Amino acid sequence: MLQSLKIEGFRGFQSFEMANLGRINLLVGKNNSGKTSILEAIQFLYVQNNLDIFLETISYRGEFSWSESNRTKVFEICHLFPGHEIIPSKEIIIIGSRESHQESVTISVKSIPIQLSLFSDKNDDLNNDNIFDDEEWNKLLLSIRWSQSQKPIELELLANGTLARDSIRRMASLSRISHKIGIDNKIELRFLTPFSLTSSDMAALFDNIVLSPLEDLIIESLKIIEPKIERIASVGSGKYLTSNNLGVRGGFLIKIKNHDQPIPIGSLGDGIWRMLGLVLAMVNLENGILLVDEIDSRLHFTVMTDMWKVVWETAKKLNIQVFATTHNRDCWQSLAELITEEKITDNEITIQRIDREKSQSVIFDPEEIVIGEHLTFAMSINT
Repeated sequence: MLQSLKIEGFRGFQSFEMANLGRINLLVGKNNSGKTSILEAIQFLYVQNNLDIFLETISYRGEFSWSESNRTKVFEICHLFPGHEIIPSKEIIIIGSRESHQESVTISVKSIPIQLSLFSDKNDDLNNDNIFDDEEWNKLLLSIRWSQSQKPIELELLANGTLARDSIRRMASLSRISHKIGIDNKIELRFLTPFSLTSSDMAALFDNIVLSPLEDLIIESLKIIEPKIERIASVGSGKYLTSNNLGVRGGFLIKIKNHDQPIPIGSLGDGIWRMLGLVLAMVNLENGILLVDEIDSRLHFTVMTDMWKVVWETAKKLNIQVFATTHNRDCWQSLAELITEEKITDNEITIQRIDREKSQSVIFDPEEIVIGEHLTFAMSINT
């Protein structure tokens, strides 16, 4: 499991560190304190040459535009850096420490001569400081290097510092080659936004565990919200394979006690859909890391303790580490209830208070979380 995380020069963080991480880590703090940025940092650390996931994260933030000349999607890389500006030679460094080793990713923008492309395979020539004395340094390259990769991925940026989708396509073969080089101890990871997964995503995840003991866990989890649920079945993802099916709650039928006909899952409300997405992600993520932005989204406070029970038991059973954010006092209070009921005393569960003006998170261990529920914890996290 990830034991500590250090971030330098990423989004609103000049330098920030989280330590003593547990199996479940709930990130709290004011709006715009950087909670989601920390989830993104963990994701970037472990995507390991997967440029699609890297760009999906940027797209989710709305940090893209369209080229007026050919309507190509361009990604605004500048927002990854403090101050929303690109300064060549400035680096984003994300370092994660696990039990036996460290992993890191470094993201930077290089300013190089246009003629550099002529010598791209002649490193000895490039080290000659006199070659480009009279040249203008006007080409920008986005460089991404993972510590476990043999070479960085480098992508040419447009004149305004944006990254065009066409550049990614040209680099597709290189990305595949880099991926085949092999990365030791690769970590599986999934990032759930408040919008959860698409219908086709969830149908595919369900197909992975159908008719296995994990299917029973899905049903028991859904019973937290609707106790009359008896069975769930996928009706296939084909009809939901559209260009953008976010917001479409479909692909599953639910059998309710004393109802002869199955009911479409979308008829049962947002809470069922959110819980299904959460549990499907976990049962397909053994030995991995789950990142959940606003974990309590669409869930009523009365079911949150049971939700945490499902997350806790599944995380232990499948060796999953969870990082989640919340703005909701009920969310951390229900986590305190779980700690009390399960008599959790070690550092398997932490609450991390995030403040981008501070260089470290404020850590609350299980005992402090429970005490905080009855004293002044609500004021201390300042959500």
